[in-house]
Amino acid sequence: MSGEVIVKIAVTDTIGNICAEDITIINFMDFDKKALSERDICTKYITPAIVQTAGWDLHTQIREEVTFTAGQIYVRGKMVHRGESKRADYILYYKPNIQIAVIEAKDNNHSVGSGMQQALNYAEMLDIPFVYSSNGDAFLEHDRTVTSGIIEREIPLDKFPTPQELWQRYCQWRNIDDQLQPIVNQSYYDDGSGKSPRYYQLLLIKL
Repeated sequence: MSGEVIVKIAVTDTIGNICAEDITIINFMDFDKKALSERDICTKYITPAIVQTAGWDLHTQIREEVTFTAGQIYVRGKMVHRGESKRADYILYYKPNIQIAVIEAKDNNHSVGSGMQQALNYAEMLDIPFVYSSNGDAFLEHDRTVTSGIIEREIPLDKFPTPQELWQRYCQWRNIDDQLQPIVNQSYYDDGSGKSPRYYQLLLIKL
């Protein structure tokens, strides 16, 4: 539930006549935000900021809770177990074969940038240039394409970059000019099986 409650308090004199009215506006979403789970923060704040405000297509450009490694296998004597898998909260795609941004979410009891180190680790593995962390209040952006100047900046929820904005920055980073863009934008071969390339296969496609 979200919105504002307007509370009117009547102030009376000693004989009961109303002599003033105090109006207090309470934004009660703020009261509940700390109690929301990480998944609630994604649903109520992060996804709307990406889709409704920035214009990313929910069906073709956004994947949530993306597992891209199954976890390292550990062997101790006769005992074998698998470590934790790597899973990103969001991966954004300019096209299905072009991963362009990763977002790590935290609940609102964490700072805006609490998920940044984890997101950077994923971005390095996947060779993704634009990295974000959010707790539902704002985004912290880390631009891996920047070699000098401002690398990290905090941006409001309603100022998340559009697909075209990130694509232009991506092309500048990769030295993709207008002649190369149609080639880069070609989709990878689909054999009809419904399977997507693994993350290391996408890295090879980029090369």
